[in-house]
Amino acid sequence: MVRQPIGKGLFINVSKNHTFGTDAVLLADFAGVKKVKSHCDLGAGCGIISMLLLKNGITQKSFGVEISEEAVALANRTAEEFAKDTFFPLHADLCNLRGILPYGEFELVTCNPPYKAEGAGILSSSDKDVVARHETMCTLEDVISSASHLLRSSGRLCVCQRPERLADIICLMRKYKLEVKRIRLVCKKCGEEPWLVLVEGRRDAKSGVRILPPLFVYDENLNLSDEMIKIYGDYKEGYL
Repeated sequence: MVRQPIGKGLFINVSKNHTFGTDAVLLADFAGVKKVKSHCDLGAGCGIISMLLLKNGITQKSFGVEISEEAVALANRTAEEFAKDTFFPLHADLCNLRGILPYGEFELVTCNPPYKAEGAGILSSSDKDVVARHETMCTLEDVISSASHLLRSSGRLCVCQRPERLADIICLMRKYKLEVKRIRLVCKKCGEEPWLVLVEGRRDAKSGVRILPPLFVYDENLNLSDEMIKIYGDYKEGYL
């Protein structure tokens, strides 16, 4: 276990099996456009998204749902040390949250779901990697269905995914009464195809989507772009 700084004097407990990457940081930034009272992160891992939203004052309290006991133990330690009354890690299956979390009450749900659909691609060598990257324990539809139950009317679901699955996200969100309202593509640098897409769906909303300007991770000199430096904030070294 390692304590990794995330700025403002806060640390998050990570391990070899349960850490976080740039995609989680970008998702927290994308979701944090509006302050909320309640937030839930599905597949929370070590709890990075919850902790970033709490650190930045986006949510008053955050629940992190995670199926891995090891990851929940890390998140619980972080909560005990830095967010005892605001961060609540839960060892649970996101496909079965009835009676565990209140339905129809959350203003914001986030998820950094498995990127590879079931049966797509070569499975990773590590069991932890398989769960994180492939739809073995839950599918994209499971995530969106669960989020729809948790969200209040006008509540938001924010996810990040590979661009190749954008059509799946749009179709599944509409199936579960979530209308896509914002889309942003993330590119490593100008001139390259995007490697990530950020999507926001809103419960019971009317149709109409904003396509935001693309986000570039690096500038033409392969240094972090100005926007990425701003997103990383007061301790960018913690994420690199």
